[in-house]
Amino acid sequence: MAQCVLIVEDDFLINMALQDHLDDSGFVTLVAFNADEAIEILESRSDIDALVTDIDMPGSMDGLRLAKRVRERWAPIRILVASGKHRPSADNLPADATFLPKPYRLETVVYALR
Repeated sequence: MAQCVLIVEDDFLINMALQDHLDDSGFVTLVAFNADEAIEILESRSDIDALVTDIDMPGSMDGLRLAKRVRERWAPIRILVASGKHRPSADNLPADATFLPKPYRLETVVYALR
């Protein structure tokens, strides 16, 4: 069964490019453009295996806060956090989360998810 990945990225082009690449790589993808949309999706589905989130996003929380909330409420979900502006220390990331500096190669995301 294919892994289901929730992509949370407010940049439309990055969101769509990542979705297309993950779909082509055999993943099932869901997209959100901010943390509030992501939480709604997470609350309505039980099949999400991984979260890929940008740090800088509009809305009620940034990607780091979203990642921490996901770790607290949906512990088994694999978490990848990306940013071109911030380099969070390991202490600022949720347990077992992976940081991806932007710009990243799309293949790097696929590798990190497998």
